[in-house]
Amino acid sequence: MYLVRSGAVDGIEKLIHDMGANPIELIQSLGLRQSQFRNPNTYIAYHKVAELMELCSDRCNSPLFGLQLAQRQNSNVLGDLPVLVSRAVTVGEALSSANQYLYLHASGVRMETEPQGDLVRLALALNLHSPRGIHQLIQMSVGHLVTFVADMLNSDRFAFTLHFMQPAPETLSTAQQSLFQNIKFGQAFNGLLIPKNKLDTKNHQDQTALNKHFLEYLHHLQNRYPDNLENQIQDIIGRLLPSGDCTVEQVAASLGMHPRTLQTKLKQQGTSYREILQDTRQGLAEQHLRYRSVNITDLALQLGYSEVAVFSRHFKRWLGVSPREWQKAQRKEQEAEDDNLNGRTETGPYDKAPDHE
Repeated sequence: MYLVRSGAVDGIEKLIHDMGANPIELIQSLGLRQSQFRNPNTYIAYHKVAELMELCSDRCNSPLFGLQLAQRQNSNVLGDLPVLVSRAVTVGEALSSANQYLYLHASGVRMETEPQGDLVRLALALNLHSPRGIHQLIQMSVGHLVTFVADMLNSDRFAFTLHFMQPAPETLSTAQQSLFQNIKFGQAFNGLLIPKNKLDTKNHQDQTALNKHFLEYLHHLQNRYPDNLENQIQDIIGRLLPSGDCTVEQVAASLGMHPRTLQTKLKQQGTSYREILQDTRQGLAEQHLRYRSVNITDLALQLGYSEVAVFSRHFKRWLGVSPREWQKAQRKEQEAEDDNLNGRTETGPYDKAPDHE
């Protein structure tokens, strides 16, 4: 099952309300809860978000609902992605890094870069199915992509031409239109075209925006894990591992501490940075292997290992088996649980009152 951060649809409740519909009713009608949208780093089933977007489009009578939501957002909806690519020198390098880390924001989506003469096609491919369709989700995702690219190029996002494979909607009223005026429907891809030479330009970064992101993140840590330094560190490590720069110095800087101060505090709590790093890596490895969200080679890189062999050796030290063997065992265990559940459902033992001692 593919997942996406709830932060991707930041502002959706207000947009629904502004368009005259009831956001709580729409969210709950799909089995979702309002609370799932409170923390932007809560993961939600991707197909459920796609269904919600299509439902909103229908109820709000807005064929461009996805774009109307994206135009209200900025690159912060992509979570740590802008920060992770901030050290890339050129736009081309930043796009390559973004594709590598895209799974942190949403699984089941990738960005394809294809030269076309003097232009480069930036296309989004979503490996996703929803009974209601995914047009609105694609609209929003392309809106995110053009915002991200425009930030790196330090240009106006509304000046880009957006390409969509979906058919053009019927004549739009003023209320149904988007600020993205240059839109082409019925195209061969979902995304945008940029001049090829733009890939070699300097990756522009808004330092003020990045500093604000770090301050907001620190505030988030302090609110989510008050007085729990170990959990704060685990959260930071999980975000830094894919960057390949997950050091005690980086973690301490994120917390506004000197590395020695951090190490001293951890020692007083009976742990160490090294132990927390191992526990975090193991937890993430088990999570991704259980849900088969990435292959083992990519997983090793995302956990900060330069070689798959090193990751496999560490994993075997943790759990006694290789990552592949552990994954197979988990799959068999899940299949057995599913068979057991189906069997109990058919015979109906849940209708029987539980025994009491």
